[in-house]
Amino acid sequence: MSQTAPQSALAALDDRMRTIFREIVEAYLRSGDPVGSRTLSQTGNLSLSPASIRNTMADLADLGLLSAPHSSAGRMPTHAGLRLFVDGLLQVGELSADERKAIEGQVSVSGRSTQDLLTEATSLLGGLAGGAGLVITSKREAPMRHVEFVPLSAVEMLAVLVFEDGSVENRLMRTPDGIPPAALIEAGNYLSTRLKGRTLSDARKAIELEIAERRSALDGAAESLVTLGLADWSGGQGRERSLIVRGQARLLESLEAASDLERIRLLFDDIERKEELITLLDKARDAQGVRLFIGAENPLFSLSGSSVIVAPYMNAEQEIIGALGVIGPTRLNYARVIPLVDYTARVVGQILDSARSRE
Repeated sequence: MSQTAPQSALAALDDRMRTIFREIVEAYLRSGDPVGSRTLSQTGNLSLSPASIRNTMADLADLGLLSAPHSSAGRMPTHAGLRLFVDGLLQVGELSADERKAIEGQVSVSGRSTQDLLTEATSLLGGLAGGAGLVITSKREAPMRHVEFVPLSAVEMLAVLVFEDGSVENRLMRTPDGIPPAALIEAGNYLSTRLKGRTLSDARKAIELEIAERRSALDGAAESLVTLGLADWSGGQGRERSLIVRGQARLLESLEAASDLERIRLLFDDIERKEELITLLDKARDAQGVRLFIGAENPLFSLSGSSVIVAPYMNAEQEIIGALGVIGPTRLNYARVIPLVDYTARVVGQILDSARSRE
């Protein structure tokens, strides 16, 4: 939904419709149950009869903002209705000073590895938000020192990537058909010369352009191996990043019906589809703040009807180095979860940046 869409959609609602719509969504987010007109007339801030409320609810349903999950009189917001509420009516709360200190204290324990820190942030988010926490780690961007290809069998080889910080990564690759041993050495020497002191992302376009313009002086076999290596290491298969998920069991705590159990089963299936979930989290790279995906807005969650709230974490240069968030039912407490995700992402970015500056 575009930024102007919520305003135009809200403009189509009169004051009564807007008030009743807000009451229904807020009641649904609290309980997870469809909301009936009699309940609203008794507990809501409305001076209207149940009949008047029912008529307005019918109008909201005609606009696609409410639905009736079964034959009862209760209504609940559709995904489009939730989007309208979040974008146009939601009042996002602020974290208290104690909550901020708790997040900082739990995440920033000294002596942790990056992986441990991110795992703790994932668990923390899931626990505070009442869903499952998600973190995608950053791509490997350290300057490189050396590349070497080691044959393992007729169909597999190992690419050994040595970085200037002394770390080594081994990438298993398929061996191009008919490639001679000399081509492995030639390709390794070529890449080592052009990557030395540079990150892969910095050098990749220049290398690909050199090959495309036939300025590489490589023979055909070595050239195909270089091209294959650059494609394989670029993260296209998510190999340079890992996805951390914590708190799936928490999603089972508030089940009230068999349909809920089936929805959670579908959600677990979605979480297992790692590459698609990484692609979803990567969309946070296009944003400077929190992004929210509600149900069918993303094909990955069209069946489970779940919501994902995600934010990028950045370094001091405001470069995005990863993303974290929460996944759960569409009735997440958005007013609370959005600032939780936002602040945790900022804390994680600051801690990782400080750790890198000390290295």
